[in-house]
Amino acid sequence: MDASNPTGTEPGLPGLSDGDRAAADWQLAVAGFGEEGQRRLKGASVLVSRIGGLGGMVAFHLAAAGIGRLVLAHGGDIRPGDLNRQLLMTHDRIGTPRMDSAVERLKALNPRLEIVAERANVSDANAARLVAQADLVVDCAPLFAERYALNRAAMAARKPMVEAAVFDLEFHLTTFVPGETGCLRCLYPETNPAWTRRFPVLGAVPGVAGSLAAL
Repeated sequence: MDASNPTGTEPGLPGLSDGDRAAADWQLAVAGFGEEGQRRLKGASVLVSRIGGLGGMVAFHLAAAGIGRLVLAHGGDIRPGDLNRQLLMTHDRIGTPRMDSAVERLKALNPRLEIVAERANVSDANAARLVAQADLVVDCAPLFAERYALNRAAMAARKPMVEAAVFDLEFHLTTFVPGETGCLRCLYPETNPAWTRRFPVLGAVPGVAGSLAAL
């Protein structure tokens, strides 16, 4: 063992407070994760594009797990039709910004969490700036214009991107790692003209997909 690092953990990782340890008690016991894994999580920053039914579940699980910082991007106000799947939104907040409700719920879950809130959807205008603030990108946008913009920025910054999508009773998950895999445009060279903003989805499907994407 290195005498200068008697714990054997990676130097430079943030320490855990008593509150951190209490909140993470059950997952600290997971083999291969432990305190170093928790410290890595606390020191990490993740960008989640859209925090509706899919991205909201990703953000929820990362916040509960003890992620240090979330960079969230989502515009618009809460509508009644959101509530079958967007679990960070509530009926009493209909008509108010989605981001405000999401930040409030996530901070209530984990008051130690740092949140960077972008009250707009990802576009070519903001993608590079948002990606620069994160170690990992999770794409949960419903439209390909947003997905392509985020993918370009992630590839340019050499940041890995988890791609998550839902439709009807189906979901799709994949990960793009610059220098090791192809990219989103490689997988989907063209936008499917049948894909529109409004599509069928059972509320629990993005919950399942978002939980897996958070892993």
